[in-house]
Amino acid sequence: MVVRAIVLDTGPIGLITNPKLSSQGIACNQWLQVHLKAGDRVIVPEIADYEVRRELLRADKKRGLARLEGLCQGLEYLPITTTAMRQAAALWAQSRQQGQPTAGDKTIDGDMILIAQTQTLGDSDVVIATTNVGHLSRFVAADLWQNLLTE
Repeated sequence: MVVRAIVLDTGPIGLITNPKLSSQGIACNQWLQVHLKAGDRVIVPEIADYEVRRELLRADKKRGLARLEGLCQGLEYLPITTTAMRQAAALWAQSRQQGQPTAGDKTIDGDMILIAQTQTLGDSDVVIATTNVGHLSRFVAADLWQNLLTE
């Protein structure tokens, strides 16, 4: 059996960790459980943790923070490395050289860090689960979380 690696973007992380479960949040939590039971690697990248966490801290959402902490402890966690940051810088420059920037020139561009973190996994079957495929798919496999079915 081939194990697929699913890297979570901020959208699914937000849906999974929001204590006020909407119908989409419930569906995303069920989706996560199906993938875990199927044996897929589900990974929380540090950049996505940072982006979700900073907003929860700003808004003083303690229950959301507790749920995020539980998610990070319960799943595989992908720390940011020097290799990933250097790859992100190269991707950032490449996208601008091609006239297709993914964020403003003064931003850190978390999506490029997410893409680079995903690329550093070196996994042939890896995909970013997101709520906005947009420019992610220009650099790495990415799809809406709802479209990622178990194999």
